[in-house]
Amino acid sequence: MSLKTINTITVKSFILSFFVLLFTTQSFAYSYAAAGKEPLIEGRETLLKALSANDYSAVQTAYDSMQAEFVYFNEHHGLNVDEQMQTAITTQDQQGVATALTTTMKAEVMRRLEGAEQNINDYQVAKVLVVKSKLFIDLLAADLTADNRKQADTAIRGALASIGNPGVFGVGQKPADVTRFIVFRTDLQAALQFTLPDAPTK
Repeated sequence: MSLKTINTITVKSFILSFFVLLFTTQSFAYSYAAAGKEPLIEGRETLLKALSANDYSAVQTAYDSMQAEFVYFNEHHGLNVDEQMQTAITTQDQQGVATALTTTMKAEVMRRLEGAEQNINDYQVAKVLVVKSKLFIDLLAADLTADNRKQADTAIRGALASIGNPGVFGVGQKPADVTRFIVFRTDLQAALQFTLPDAPTK
């Protein structure tokens, strides 16, 4: 085999390896982004924009994109926000639409924190759930008093600290503390002035 042939094979192998690595990286990035999709957050802005324009056709379209999130709370928690939202849209009740949306956002926060509590021994799962609940809290800030915003911020930081930390190769490892987590979850519940109908009492 000539040197030229060997060089050609080497170059082709390099190019092939490059594209394999490139597509592998893109696939990972896409999967990561897809896992982070939040229909409620993504649809919220469109719905509020349509609501401010008094365009109920657009409100309905925005709601349709996230209706499954509302139906979930009806089917799993007995919270009929899906019916409240649809009725509010049909009757063009601006306050009713805003209230159903806010209620669902609060329910989503508590749903995520309950999930984190159930998975508190799985650090990565619990962390993602707590961090995602923070995204919803940030969007609710305008609906909270200054004191409640401060209480909610303290509570979510405490909840995040309570899930512990696996450390790096065991260095800096902190065990999860479910008792403290429940205290902070309850504090957050009070700050949001919201409780899921079937929420745990402890």
